[in-house]
Amino acid sequence: MSTILVAGGAGFIGSNFIRHWLAHHATDRVVNYDLLTYAANSRSLDDVAAREGSRYVFVRGDIRDYDHVLTTLRGQSADAIVNFAAESHNSRAVVQPDAFFETNVVGTVQLMRAALDAGISRFHHVSTCEVYGDLPLDADDAFTESSPLVPKTPYNASKAAADLAVNAFAETYGLPVTISNCANNYGPYQFPEKVIPHFVVSVLDGKPMTLYRSSRNRREWLHVDDHCRAIEAVIERGRIGETYNVGSGVEVDIEGIADRILAILDADPGLKSYVPDRPGHDRRYLLDSSKIRSELGWQPRIDFEEGFRDTVHWYRDNVDWWRGLLDRLDVDEARWQDPADFESGSRSSLAQAGAIA
Repeated sequence: MSTILVAGGAGFIGSNFIRHWLAHHATDRVVNYDLLTYAANSRSLDDVAAREGSRYVFVRGDIRDYDHVLTTLRGQSADAIVNFAAESHNSRAVVQPDAFFETNVVGTVQLMRAALDAGISRFHHVSTCEVYGDLPLDADDAFTESSPLVPKTPYNASKAAADLAVNAFAETYGLPVTISNCANNYGPYQFPEKVIPHFVVSVLDGKPMTLYRSSRNRREWLHVDDHCRAIEAVIERGRIGETYNVGSGVEVDIEGIADRILAILDADPGLKSYVPDRPGHDRRYLLDSSKIRSELGWQPRIDFEEGFRDTVHWYRDNVDWWRGLLDRLDVDEARWQDPADFESGSRSSLAQAGAIA
């Protein structure tokens, strides 16, 4: 029997990964280590806790707290770590960049220090396509694992810095690491600050969806269940020290996301509202995921149109899950200034963009 510590397991991808791992590894235990910050929801795993008994353990803790992490790893006899813990909302990073570097960089370093001292056999770090920067809308390019890291926003930069730190710990200290960089995920249990649930709950409440003016900017979309299967493949069959891109190849622009939601919910097209782009709004992401497909035999299974429809229906049918979370939203996407008026580093302009006081 193995025990995996999942850092950030009360978040969107982490909670789905815990469900997947316990369902497919009948003798393993999972320790969910999460600080329960604003974007986490412990209710996402209430049914898992009730069903799995001692196979699922929740520990509230901060990945920046080396002593607590180490005590947890030793006390739970953990064999491996999967690190989902991160501040991840690009808009919030514009108005509170320090929090992103504290959690995503300092936190990852402290987690790795504890992993070394606990003798962990695998440290898997979950990262993002956004560390590579963005691509022109009119190009056929895609990011490979050897693409340079050229982040454009505080969030992207904090994740890129964490990736570099993970590789440095592997080279310097021999920590057995793997990294996966994923496309934009969608699916159930995603906090409603992210674009798909944000749009869906806005429409369900009869409120306008706030599309950035550059609404033809494109994203590659991957269902969270396919992402969980990819991480599983890397943990089980991936080569130590390697990075694997995880993407579907399916690109849809934000205008297309909004139109699909309106069609699925049979809602008024007038609910689309256009607002200034946030500073550093990336144009396009696309990953070349041929490495994980050829080496590990992974490929996405969930058709985008079917998975997207099921996701919209999940939020429609689970109002009780997200209704209480709306009070935690603290960035007003409709209030970004025009880039020409945005004063970099100015607390007054940050506040006008919806910053936390």
